[in-house]
Amino acid sequence: MPRTSRVRSKTGIYHIMLRGINRQTIFEDSEDAQKFLYTLGDIKKISGYELYAYCLMTNHIHLLVKEGHEDFGKSMKRIGAKYVYWYNLKYERTGHLFQDRFKSEAIENEEYLLSAMRYIHHNPVTAGMVNDPSNYPWSSYSAYLNPNKLVDTDFVLNNFSPDNKKAVLAFEKFHRDYPSHTFLDMEGDKKRLRDDEASNIIINLCGVRSTKDVKSFDKVTRDQYLVKFKESGLSDRQISRLTGIGRVVIRNAT
Repeated sequence: MPRTSRVRSKTGIYHIMLRGINRQTIFEDSEDAQKFLYTLGDIKKISGYELYAYCLMTNHIHLLVKEGHEDFGKSMKRIGAKYVYWYNLKYERTGHLFQDRFKSEAIENEEYLLSAMRYIHHNPVTAGMVNDPSNYPWSSYSAYLNPNKLVDTDFVLNNFSPDNKKAVLAFEKFHRDYPSHTFLDMEGDKKRLRDDEASNIIINLCGVRSTKDVKSFDKVTRDQYLVKFKESGLSDRQISRLTGIGRVVIRNAT
């Protein structure tokens, strides 16, 4: 079956997801992640794209970019080729590292741009790796607080306020809310979480010592977290087993 053409964005802005082939780990350590960021910067100089957000996960990458003077498909090939060459040398391996074709979705308006950025920055929270996006070292969140040359923060911050200090405060406040939209993710690659993995997600999201502590939350707070558990891949049965909350309550909340 022939591939369908990519949906072109009128704004030139795209949410991109690149993932490891067969769920291959693409970042074994911090050196790998840093090398990928250097690669983004190097290709950016060649391709002229603007980078608004990124998040490097263990086996996939999210990017929020505005296309430069060359088609971003070509830019992605440059990025992949340069990083994979270095990665294969380091780990004495051969062959592909990334899935053949990256995923993309067009970003056509300001609201969707900001929501996509928040979704990207919340990826490690959803995965149970941290309890706040500011605590994850391999995303662009910190660049909005301490600007660097890699991330083009002005365009996004100006959507909050023309005053930089007010814009940064609004940026932080905006990220306190959990993403409400569904964007590109690892659908089709999801597997059932083990109870220990699910427990870690609950504990990290809620900042509690025990999964059973969730049961003592007030109704509004409890229901908000139940929604987050579901979005993180936990089943009703698993949430009930780990928290002691009845499945009918979970279904009603989610």
